[in-house]
Amino acid sequence: MGAVQLVILGLGLVSLGLSVWAIRADVALSWQFVVPEVVAPEGEPAFETVFDYTAETGQAHSPGILVREEGFTIIWFEGSEEAQADVDIHYTGFERDAEGWLRGTTGLLVTRGGLAKVMEPRQIVVTLGNTIENEAVRDGLYATVASVGGWAMASIVDVRAPGGRPARGRKLNLSPVFGRSNLVKSPMVEYADGSFGLPAYFEMGSTFGVLARLDKAGRVRDTRRMNGFGKPIQPMVVPLSESRAVAFLRDFDPSRKRLLVSRTEDGGQSWSPVAPMEVENPSSPVAALGLGEGRILLAVNDDGDRPEVLRLVLSEDEGESWRVLEEFEGEGALRYPMLRRLTSGEIVLAYSKGTKRGLVAHVFNQAWVAAQ
Repeated sequence: MGAVQLVILGLGLVSLGLSVWAIRADVALSWQFVVPEVVAPEGEPAFETVFDYTAETGQAHSPGILVREEGFTIIWFEGSEEAQADVDIHYTGFERDAEGWLRGTTGLLVTRGGLAKVMEPRQIVVTLGNTIENEAVRDGLYATVASVGGWAMASIVDVRAPGGRPARGRKLNLSPVFGRSNLVKSPMVEYADGSFGLPAYFEMGSTFGVLARLDKAGRVRDTRRMNGFGKPIQPMVVPLSESRAVAFLRDFDPSRKRLLVSRTEDGGQSWSPVAPMEVENPSSPVAALGLGEGRILLAVNDDGDRPEVLRLVLSEDEGESWRVLEEFEGEGALRYPMLRRLTSGEIVLAYSKGTKRGLVAHVFNQAWVAAQ
């Protein structure tokens, strides 16, 4: 054996040894969900519209909600049109005082140029899309980023933005296609060990939902698929117990007009085949929030022919049946809802209005839910 072959063999053994050491050093992930806490109704029922925004030109779409100790922040992407090269992430903050919710600072949170400069490794950023809070870290986001092609070639980028400015961007590798064709839409899911699951979806060819398991350092440690009936994307995961959860998914094929569902009994390690629900849906994503004890709040377009109608519905039997709490109707489609619970126990519902022309956000309390 020559010197070159010995060097190659030695490097291979070193690499293998480091891999074995890394695997043994990694702490096994917990597959026990954090169960949604039951918040008792307090005070008088309250429901308030705190944000009603229309873009001066172009589109403003797909709200995310960042939860803060002092309140919350609404984020969204805005530009001439979705997926175009002038789309950036905007924000507006809200804080409560003695008189109610006050709208604070508004501005740009993530720009294409600003993110491109801090990507590791460097890459161009052509456009930005759905963006959510990285609940594992302060001032963290997960953004849908396209650097080539359209959404089918997008990636999910872990963005760290202390002080409201991107300082680092790192692409998550969730697929063998250079980590591409992965997008994000729904909030994260917390596990008992302090790690998180990130609901995501694959949009190239055969679509499917994904639950990506991230460790405390934000590394992708595992991925589990949700596939079956239709073209499932945009999973919205709601834990029901330490081991059980339900995922509501959008069918990317608009012809079937049905909301899709999948369930897990083992903490997300495996998922039942995706199946159609009785709930109508015009190929639109939903937002859901677990209220504990089998109760689920759902914001859904549940009329297959009327995307301009968005309903807030409640299930008290883990998603088997639903009753309407509130109906919203507008000119143009009301879509892409987002639900988050604040530190105060209040709930924020945000959604796009006017077929991607603006955004609306409401804040309500548990007493209002109980009174409906």
